[in-house]
Amino acid sequence: MDFEEDDEQLYEHFRMEVDKGQEPVRIDKFLSEHQPHSSRNRIQKAADAGFIHVNDRPVKSNYKVRPGDIVTLMLDRPHYDTTIEPEDIPLDVVYEDDDLMVINKPAGLVVHPGCGNFSGTLVNAIAWHLKDLASYDPNDPEVGLVHRIDKNTSGLLVVAKTPDAKTSLGKQFFNKTTHRSYNALVWGNFVEDEGRIEGNIGRDPKDRLRMEVFPPDSEMGKPAVTHYKVMERYGYTTLVECVLETGRTHQIRAHMKHIGHPLFCDERYGGTEILRGERTASYKAYIQNCFKLCPRQVLHARTLGFVHPTTGRQMDFTSEWPDDMAALIDKWRKYIRHNEITS
Repeated sequence: MDFEEDDEQLYEHFRMEVDKGQEPVRIDKFLSEHQPHSSRNRIQKAADAGFIHVNDRPVKSNYKVRPGDIVTLMLDRPHYDTTIEPEDIPLDVVYEDDDLMVINKPAGLVVHPGCGNFSGTLVNAIAWHLKDLASYDPNDPEVGLVHRIDKNTSGLLVVAKTPDAKTSLGKQFFNKTTHRSYNALVWGNFVEDEGRIEGNIGRDPKDRLRMEVFPPDSEMGKPAVTHYKVMERYGYTTLVECVLETGRTHQIRAHMKHIGHPLFCDERYGGTEILRGERTASYKAYIQNCFKLCPRQVLHARTLGFVHPTTGRQMDFTSEWPDDMAALIDKWRKYIRHNEITS
Protein backbone atom coordinates (compact mmCIF):
# COMPACT_ATOMS: atom_id res chain seq x y z
CA MET A 1 0.00 0.00 0.00
CA ASP A 2 1.19 3.52 -0.71
CA PHE A 3 1.32 6.13 2.00
CA GLU A 4 1.77 9.84 2.26
CA GLU A 5 4.59 9.18 4.67
CA ASP A 6 7.02 10.70 7.11
CA ASP A 7 10.40 11.91 5.86
CA GLU A 8 12.60 8.87 5.37
CA GLN A 9 16.24 7.95 5.84
CA LEU A 10 17.75 4.69 4.58
CA TYR A 11 19.68 2.21 6.71
CA GLU A 12 22.07 -0.52 5.59
CA HIS A 13 20.86 -4.08 6.26
CA PHE A 14 23.11 -6.10 3.96
CA ARG A 15 26.42 -5.54 2.16
CA MET A 16 28.64 -7.70 0.00
CA GLU A 17 31.29 -7.34 -2.70
CA VAL A 18 30.73 -9.28 -5.92
CA ASP A 19 33.43 -11.94 -6.52
CA LYS A 20 36.07 -11.32 -9.18
CA GLY A 21 34.94 -14.37 -11.14
CA GLN A 22 31.25 -13.53 -11.13
CA GLU A 23 29.51 -13.73 -14.52
CA PRO A 24 27.07 -10.88 -15.35
CA VAL A 25 23.69 -11.75 -13.82
CA ARG A 26 20.56 -9.81 -12.93
CA ILE A 27 20.77 -8.41 -9.43
CA ASP A 28 17.40 -9.87 -8.37
CA LYS A 29 18.64 -13.35 -9.27
CA PHE A 30 22.01 -12.67 -7.66
CA LEU A 31 20.48 -11.54 -4.36
CA SER A 32 17.89 -14.33 -4.25
CA GLU A 33 20.80 -16.79 -4.38
CA HIS A 34 22.74 -14.98 -1.65
CA GLN A 35 19.72 -14.26 0.57
CA PRO A 36 17.78 -17.54 0.70
CA HIS A 37 15.14 -16.09 3.03
CA SER A 38 14.12 -13.41 0.49
CA SER A 39 12.11 -14.31 -2.60
CA ARG A 40 13.03 -12.92 -6.00
CA ASN A 41 9.67 -11.12 -6.14
CA ARG A 42 10.35 -9.43 -2.80
CA ILE A 43 13.80 -8.37 -4.00
CA GLN A 44 12.27 -6.90 -7.18
CA LYS A 45 9.84 -4.87 -5.07
CA ALA A 46 12.75 -3.64 -2.94
CA ALA A 47 14.55 -2.54 -6.12
CA ASP A 48 11.42 -0.76 -7.37
CA ALA A 49 11.29 1.13 -4.06
CA GLY A 50 14.92 2.23 -4.45
CA PHE A 51 16.25 0.00 -1.67
CA ILE A 52 18.77 -2.04 -3.69
CA HIS A 53 22.01 -0.10 -4.22
CA VAL A 54 25.16 -0.86 -6.18
CA ASN A 55 28.20 1.29 -5.46
CA ASP A 56 26.00 3.64 -3.41
CA ARG A 57 23.42 4.23 -6.16
CA PRO A 58 19.93 2.68 -6.43
CA VAL A 59 19.50 0.22 -9.31
CA LYS A 60 16.59 -1.54 -10.97
CA SER A 61 16.08 -5.30 -10.69
CA ASN A 62 17.39 -5.89 -14.22
CA TYR A 63 20.80 -4.40 -13.40
CA LYS A 64 23.55 -6.95 -14.06
CA VAL A 65 26.15 -7.23 -11.34
CA ARG A 66 29.83 -7.01 -12.24
CA PRO A 67 32.95 -8.21 -10.42
CA GLY A 68 33.90 -5.79 -7.67
CA ASP A 69 30.43 -4.23 -7.33
CA ILE A 70 29.45 -3.33 -3.77
CA VAL A 71 25.83 -4.43 -3.34
CA THR A 72 23.84 -3.08 -0.39
CA LEU A 73 20.28 -3.43 0.82
CA MET A 74 19.14 -0.06 2.20
CA LEU A 75 15.81 -0.04 4.03
CA ASP A 76 13.69 2.73 5.53
CA ARG A 77 14.00 1.23 9.00
CA PRO A 78 17.17 0.70 11.03
CA HIS A 79 18.73 -2.62 11.96
CA TYR A 80 17.26 -2.04 15.36
CA ASP A 81 14.71 -3.42 17.79
CA THR A 82 11.62 -1.48 16.75
CA THR A 83 9.23 -3.14 19.20
CA ILE A 84 6.44 -0.64 19.80
CA GLU A 85 5.94 0.15 23.48
CA PRO A 86 2.87 1.97 24.82
CA GLU A 87 3.52 5.60 25.78
CA ASP A 88 1.16 7.97 27.54
CA ILE A 89 0.86 10.59 24.79
CA PRO A 90 -2.40 12.57 24.42
CA LEU A 91 -4.61 11.51 21.51
CA ASP A 92 -7.40 13.48 19.85
CA VAL A 93 -9.82 10.63 19.14
CA VAL A 94 -12.59 11.84 16.84
CA TYR A 95 -14.48 8.53 16.71
CA GLU A 96 -14.04 5.05 18.16
CA ASP A 97 -15.91 1.72 18.17
CA ASP A 98 -14.98 -1.97 18.46
CA ASP A 99 -13.49 -2.08 14.95
CA LEU A 100 -11.67 1.18 14.43
CA MET A 101 -10.90 4.67 15.57
CA VAL A 102 -10.35 7.95 13.76
CA ILE A 103 -7.63 10.25 15.10
CA ASN A 104 -6.91 13.92 14.49
CA LYS A 105 -3.09 14.07 14.42
CA PRO A 106 -1.34 17.30 15.41
CA ALA A 107 1.51 18.65 13.30
CA GLY A 108 4.92 17.72 14.69
CA LEU A 109 3.97 14.21 15.80
CA VAL A 110 5.82 11.44 13.96
CA VAL A 111 3.43 8.70 12.87
CA HIS A 112 5.67 5.61 13.07
CA PRO A 113 9.03 4.77 14.73
CA GLY A 114 12.05 5.17 12.46
CA CYS A 115 14.32 7.86 11.05
CA GLY A 116 15.80 8.44 14.51
CA ASN A 117 12.38 8.57 16.19
CA PHE A 118 12.04 5.32 18.11
CA SER A 119 9.61 6.62 20.71
CA GLY A 120 7.13 9.42 21.15
CA THR A 121 5.24 8.54 17.97
CA LEU A 122 1.58 8.24 17.11
CA VAL A 123 1.70 4.43 17.16
CA ASN A 124 3.19 4.53 20.68
CA ALA A 125 0.25 6.74 21.70
CA ILE A 126 -2.23 4.35 20.04
CA ALA A 127 -0.62 1.40 21.85
CA TRP A 128 -1.19 3.20 25.17
CA HIS A 129 -4.77 4.11 24.32
CA LEU A 130 -5.55 0.46 23.48
CA LYS A 131 -3.31 -1.18 26.10
CA ASP A 132 -6.31 -2.72 27.92
CA LEU A 133 -7.66 -4.26 24.72
CA ALA A 134 -6.25 -7.79 24.90
CA SER A 135 -6.84 -8.47 21.20
CA TYR A 136 -4.79 -5.46 20.04
CA ASP A 137 -1.07 -6.05 19.58
CA PRO A 138 0.70 -2.85 18.41
CA ASN A 139 3.48 -4.98 16.90
CA ASP A 140 1.07 -7.01 14.74
CA PRO A 141 1.02 -5.61 11.17
CA GLU A 142 -2.51 -7.01 10.73
CA VAL A 143 -3.88 -4.21 12.93
CA GLY A 144 -3.09 -0.53 13.40
CA LEU A 145 -2.70 2.42 11.08
CA VAL A 146 -4.16 1.95 7.61
CA HIS A 147 -2.46 5.02 6.09
CA ARG A 148 -0.03 7.74 7.16
CA ILE A 149 0.66 11.44 6.83
CA ASP A 150 3.90 13.39 7.22
CA LYS A 151 5.23 14.44 10.60
CA ASN A 152 4.47 18.12 10.00
CA THR A 153 1.09 17.52 8.35
CA SER A 154 -1.96 17.63 10.61
CA GLY A 155 -5.30 15.90 10.25
CA LEU A 156 -7.32 12.72 10.08
CA LEU A 157 -6.09 9.11 10.18
CA VAL A 158 -7.96 5.82 10.64
CA VAL A 159 -6.73 2.97 12.84
CA ALA A 160 -7.96 -0.62 12.52
CA LYS A 161 -8.43 -2.46 15.82
CA THR A 162 -8.99 -5.89 14.22
CA PRO A 163 -7.42 -7.80 11.30
CA ASP A 164 -10.77 -7.87 9.46
CA ALA A 165 -11.10 -4.09 9.77
CA LYS A 166 -7.51 -3.60 8.54
CA THR A 167 -8.17 -5.82 5.52
CA SER A 168 -11.43 -4.07 4.63
CA LEU A 169 -10.04 -0.56 5.05
CA GLY A 170 -6.82 -1.48 3.26
CA LYS A 171 -8.80 -2.69 0.24
CA GLN A 172 -10.76 0.56 0.17
CA PHE A 173 -7.57 2.61 0.11
CA PHE A 174 -6.06 0.33 -2.53
CA ASN A 175 -9.18 0.51 -4.71
CA LYS A 176 -9.39 4.30 -4.21
CA THR A 177 -12.94 4.18 -2.88
CA THR A 178 -12.10 6.22 0.22
CA HIS A 179 -12.73 9.98 0.21
CA ARG A 180 -9.87 12.17 1.39
CA SER A 181 -9.23 15.86 0.96
CA TYR A 182 -6.43 18.11 2.17
CA ASN A 183 -6.28 21.87 2.62
CA ALA A 184 -2.99 23.56 1.73
CA LEU A 185 -1.67 27.10 1.54
CA VAL A 186 0.65 27.40 -1.46
CA TRP A 187 2.78 30.15 -2.95
CA GLY A 188 1.43 32.05 -5.95
CA ASN A 189 -1.88 32.71 -7.65
CA PHE A 190 -3.61 30.30 -10.04
CA VAL A 191 -4.99 31.32 -13.42
CA GLU A 192 -7.61 28.58 -13.26
CA ASP A 193 -10.00 27.71 -10.42
CA GLU A 194 -9.22 24.01 -10.47
CA GLY A 195 -6.85 21.56 -12.12
CA ARG A 196 -5.23 18.15 -12.28
CA ILE A 197 -1.57 17.31 -11.72
CA GLU A 198 -0.22 14.06 -13.13
CA GLY A 199 3.38 12.99 -12.78
CA ASN A 200 5.25 9.98 -11.44
CA ILE A 201 6.74 10.45 -7.99
CA GLY A 202 10.03 8.90 -6.93
CA ARG A 203 13.01 9.76 -4.79
CA ASP A 204 15.16 12.67 -5.89
CA PRO A 205 18.47 10.99 -6.87
CA LYS A 206 20.32 14.05 -5.51
CA ASP A 207 18.45 14.19 -2.19
CA ARG A 208 16.99 10.99 -0.73
CA LEU A 209 14.83 12.97 1.70
CA ARG A 210 12.94 14.65 -1.13
CA MET A 211 10.61 13.31 -3.78
CA GLU A 212 10.89 14.28 -7.44
CA VAL A 213 8.23 14.37 -10.16
CA PHE A 214 8.97 12.51 -13.40
CA PRO A 215 7.01 12.32 -16.70
CA PRO A 216 3.97 9.99 -16.51
CA ASP A 217 5.31 7.85 -19.37
CA SER A 218 8.76 7.43 -17.82
CA GLU A 219 9.99 4.40 -15.93
CA MET A 220 10.96 6.60 -12.99
CA GLY A 221 8.84 6.69 -9.84
CA LYS A 222 5.24 5.61 -9.41
CA PRO A 223 2.14 7.08 -11.10
CA ALA A 224 0.49 9.85 -9.09
CA VAL A 225 -2.49 12.15 -9.68
CA THR A 226 -3.58 15.14 -7.58
CA HIS A 227 -6.73 17.20 -8.16
CA TYR A 228 -6.86 20.72 -6.74
CA LYS A 229 -9.50 23.43 -6.39
CA VAL A 230 -8.96 27.05 -5.36
CA MET A 231 -10.72 27.88 -2.07
CA GLU A 232 -9.45 31.42 -1.42
CA ARG A 233 -6.98 33.72 -3.16
CA TYR A 234 -4.64 36.05 -1.30
CA GLY A 235 -2.75 37.42 -4.30
CA TYR A 236 0.68 36.10 -3.39
CA THR A 237 -0.58 32.85 -1.87
CA THR A 238 -3.62 30.61 -2.45
CA LEU A 239 -5.62 28.29 -0.22
CA VAL A 240 -6.42 25.12 -2.15
CA GLU A 241 -8.25 21.87 -1.58
CA CYS A 242 -6.40 18.78 -2.82
CA VAL A 243 -7.93 15.38 -3.52
CA LEU A 244 -5.60 12.44 -4.13
CA GLU A 245 -6.16 9.65 -6.62
CA THR A 246 -2.98 8.04 -5.28
CA GLY A 247 -1.17 8.30 -1.96
CA ARG A 248 2.53 8.63 -2.73
CA THR A 249 5.13 9.88 -0.31
CA HIS A 250 5.03 13.72 -0.17
CA GLN A 251 2.60 13.67 -3.11
CA ILE A 252 0.93 17.05 -2.59
CA ARG A 253 4.20 18.71 -1.59
CA ALA A 254 6.08 17.37 -4.64
CA HIS A 255 3.25 17.95 -7.13
CA MET A 256 2.68 21.55 -6.01
CA LYS A 257 6.41 22.27 -6.18
CA HIS A 258 6.42 20.75 -9.68
CA ILE A 259 3.80 23.19 -11.00
CA GLY A 260 5.49 26.19 -9.41
CA HIS A 261 3.36 26.48 -6.26
CA PRO A 262 5.38 25.07 -3.31
CA LEU A 263 3.54 24.76 -0.02
CA PHE A 264 3.95 27.82 2.17
CA CYS A 265 6.71 27.30 4.77
CA ASP A 266 7.66 23.87 3.35
CA GLU A 267 11.42 24.02 3.89
CA ARG A 268 12.22 20.78 2.06
CA TYR A 269 10.50 21.93 -1.13
CA GLY A 270 11.57 25.56 -1.18
CA GLY A 271 8.53 27.04 0.53
CA THR A 272 10.51 28.99 3.13
CA GLU A 273 11.80 31.38 0.46
CA ILE A 274 9.80 34.52 -0.31
CA LEU A 275 8.60 33.35 -3.72
CA ARG A 276 5.92 35.95 -4.47
CA GLY A 277 5.20 39.51 -3.42
CA GLU A 278 6.94 42.79 -2.82
CA ARG A 279 10.56 43.66 -2.15
CA THR A 280 9.79 46.04 0.66
CA ALA A 281 11.18 45.54 4.16
CA SER A 282 7.66 45.61 5.60
CA TYR A 283 6.50 42.78 3.31
CA LYS A 284 9.57 40.68 4.12
CA ALA A 285 8.89 41.21 7.83
CA TYR A 286 5.25 40.23 7.29
CA ILE A 287 6.25 36.93 5.62
CA GLN A 288 8.77 36.15 8.36
CA ASN A 289 6.01 36.69 10.92
CA CYS A 290 3.81 34.31 8.90
CA PHE A 291 6.56 31.66 9.00
CA LYS A 292 6.84 32.04 12.78
CA LEU A 293 3.07 31.79 13.20
CA CYS A 294 2.89 28.43 11.37
CA PRO A 295 6.45 27.07 11.19
CA ARG A 296 5.73 23.99 9.06
CA GLN A 297 4.30 23.10 5.67
CA VAL A 298 0.71 24.37 5.70
CA LEU A 299 -1.03 21.09 4.94
CA HIS A 300 -4.00 19.59 6.76
CA ALA A 301 -5.83 16.28 6.11
CA ARG A 302 -9.27 17.82 6.48
CA THR A 303 -11.78 15.14 5.43
CA LEU A 304 -11.83 11.36 5.53
CA GLY A 305 -14.59 9.05 4.32
CA PHE A 306 -14.86 5.28 4.08
CA VAL A 307 -17.34 2.43 4.41
CA HIS A 308 -17.45 0.91 7.89
CA PRO A 309 -15.92 -2.60 7.68
CA THR A 310 -18.66 -4.21 9.81
CA THR A 311 -21.84 -2.17 9.44
CA GLY A 312 -21.35 -1.19 5.79
CA ARG A 313 -22.37 2.40 6.62
CA GLN A 314 -20.64 5.35 4.98
CA MET A 315 -18.51 7.16 7.58
CA ASP A 316 -17.46 10.77 6.90
CA PHE A 317 -15.31 12.98 9.13
CA THR A 318 -14.13 16.58 8.95
CA SER A 319 -11.35 18.12 11.01
CA GLU A 320 -11.10 21.85 11.70
CA TRP A 321 -7.83 23.60 10.93
CA PRO A 322 -5.38 23.52 13.84
CA ASP A 323 -4.72 26.83 15.62
CA ASP A 324 -1.47 27.63 13.78
CA MET A 325 -3.03 27.19 10.34
CA ALA A 326 -6.23 29.03 11.28
CA ALA A 327 -4.20 31.97 12.60
CA LEU A 328 -2.11 32.09 9.42
CA ILE A 329 -5.15 32.04 7.13
CA ASP A 330 -6.72 34.83 9.20
CA LYS A 331 -3.50 36.83 8.85
CA TRP A 332 -3.60 36.51 5.04
CA ARG A 333 -7.29 37.44 4.92
CA LYS A 334 -6.56 40.63 6.86
CA TYR A 335 -3.57 41.34 4.61
CA ILE A 336 -5.56 41.34 1.38
CA ARG A 337 -8.30 43.46 2.96
CA HIS A 338 -5.72 46.17 3.57
CA ASN A 339 -3.69 45.74 0.37
CA GLU A 340 -4.78 45.78 -3.25
CA ILE A 341 -2.99 42.83 -4.86
CA THR A 342 -3.12 42.27 -8.61
CA SER A 343 -0.74 39.33 -9.04
